[in-house]
Amino acid sequence: MSALWKKAAVALAMGFGLGLSPVASGTVGSLIGVGLCFALAPLSWVWQSVCVAAMILAAIPVCDTAEKVFGKKDDGRVVADEYVTVPLCLIGIPWTSHLWLMCVAFLVHRALDIWKPAPARQMQNIPGGLGIVLDDVVSSLYGLGVMHAIWWAAQRYGLA
Repeated sequence: MSALWKKAAVALAMGFGLGLSPVASGTVGSLIGVGLCFALAPLSWVWQSVCVAAMILAAIPVCDTAEKVFGKKDDGRVVADEYVTVPLCLIGIPWTSHLWLMCVAFLVHRALDIWKPAPARQMQNIPGGLGIVLDDVVSSLYGLGVMHAIWWAAQRYGLA
């Protein structure tokens, strides 16, 4: 493993330093995901899905390398798993004309990532970067369902 790859992977894994936050590093690191949501918003839901899947797949070796460098399972400084899964919660929802949906999605993402409903919690037992990322993916899939229910209700009751 080259020194350049290690440095790049650790920088990405730590969210370019946001993972060093002394308080709520996962939440602080998730803020990058908000920017990713804005970048993906103009795309169709199909392309949003493709881009999110690509980011998730890229995060696995990044998180794996960072875990090896830090020598600790799912180190709190590693936040790539958080920020690449924020956009997953908004796939197919036209939230840019209703910015409150972004705020709700961010809160839903964080709540489900902390709670880790089954089988997300069990995914943490998978070794390496796959385990680091997969629990957040599963939690965010729940978040996607919650957000689509909220979007449906908002449309039905005239809030969107």
